[in-house]
Amino acid sequence: MSWQVYVNVNMVGSGKIKNGCILGRDKSVWAKSDGFDLSAKEIENIVNAFDDSSHILGAGLFLKGEKYLVLRADDRSIYSKKGDCGACCVRTNQAVLVGQFQEPTKSGEANLVIENLADYLIGMDY
Repeated sequence: MSWQVYVNVNMVGSGKIKNGCILGRDKSVWAKSDGFDLSAKEIENIVNAFDDSSHILGAGLFLKGEKYLVLRADDRSIYSKKGDCGACCVRTNQAVLVGQFQEPTKSGEANLVIENLADYLIGMDY
């Protein structure tokens, strides 16, 4: 299975996601958009936030060094916003999907893309 296809076609190809990546729950990078390079610390914070969101709720979520205000965080989804941009992170059985969007895309549109892809991967035991 080529994980890059999911980023290129299902995320960015939707027209709703500007940048995206698929991370393993082991904090590895499975696939990513060109230039969407998250630091090891950012990846660690994202993956760990699904088990304990207290840190990102107070300090924010960082993507490529930019701080996003966390609007919602639970054991499945993290929604965040920064100006005219936002991000949605969703955990599956084996992975974490990260999608970054920018206006005119609305958060609900972007979240739906990432949430639906996560549901599909969960259904495929990923």
